[in-house]
Amino acid sequence: MDRVIPDKLKIGDTIGVIAPSGPIIGNKIEEIEKAREIVESAGFKVKYSKNLFSNTNEYSSTAKEKAEDINEMFADKEVKMIWCAKGGANSNSTFEYIDYELIKQNPKIICGYSDITSLTNMITARTGLITFSGTNFKTIATDETDYSYNEVIKRFVDGSLEIGQEGEEYRVLKDGIAQGELIGGNLNLTSGMVAGRYSIDFKDKILFLEELGYETDPELASNFLYYMKQNGVFEQIVGLWIGNYEHESRISLEKIILDVIGDEKYEFPIIKSNNFGHIETKTVIPIGIKAKIDTSKERKIELIDECVK
Repeated sequence: MDRVIPDKLKIGDTIGVIAPSGPIIGNKIEEIEKAREIVESAGFKVKYSKNLFSNTNEYSSTAKEKAEDINEMFADKEVKMIWCAKGGANSNSTFEYIDYELIKQNPKIICGYSDITSLTNMITARTGLITFSGTNFKTIATDETDYSYNEVIKRFVDGSLEIGQEGEEYRVLKDGIAQGELIGGNLNLTSGMVAGRYSIDFKDKILFLEELGYETDPELASNFLYYMKQNGVFEQIVGLWIGNYEHESRISLEKIILDVIGDEKYEFPIIKSNNFGHIETKTVIPIGIKAKIDTSKERKIELIDECVK
């Protein structure tokens, strides 16, 4: 499938905010409003989707309400970027109600992380549109630093191909060189897209994975990874990039992954960094764009192709 590159974001453009995952209720409403102030003070306009504050199901808005907002934001000519408000647990509920042909005809930036992993990877898989794993809209109001917000501006406004910032540490778990399109995000959600009607293609991809230790114990992370292994994912990918995972046991995600992979003769390089995941330092990773891992270089991974035009 041909890749579709969205247009850059310009100061003065309108950013649409949607909630395809958990509900915006309680103090989350105040956080969304604070995020809006931050974005508008930088010169952008903000437009809320119709069902942004809906909580019809009492645990979120309905799948059809969420999909309606996604479809309407892509159709809205005024909106130049779609920013997902927050994470949660069921953005996959929208899959059967999304108008993928409409998205193809109206490509634009869409960004989010955590549970949004499902939505962005599915849109890329079904339409070819480059989507983005990056900070959620709400998070720019709750982060203690402006790292993640600055990464959004750097990627979408400046069109930078730089991953993270200078001097960030990359650890090499397995040497090698690999080139392929980026795919993945949150481990839990990525493992849920391995098989079935709404599966994604891992063939010749560089897989990036992170997980929230607060919700996912090491044995559950192992479960997700073994499911991926048992369904042939590690036989298909060409590279693996591990992000943040912090659990009270201090057991690392790389330890779990290396246990799962074991002595299997996988040839792909494996690197580890702390510039994406459930962490203050979230760079913006384009899904569907070619990247290159070269463990001999100081910066172990780089983007090869432009991701906004």
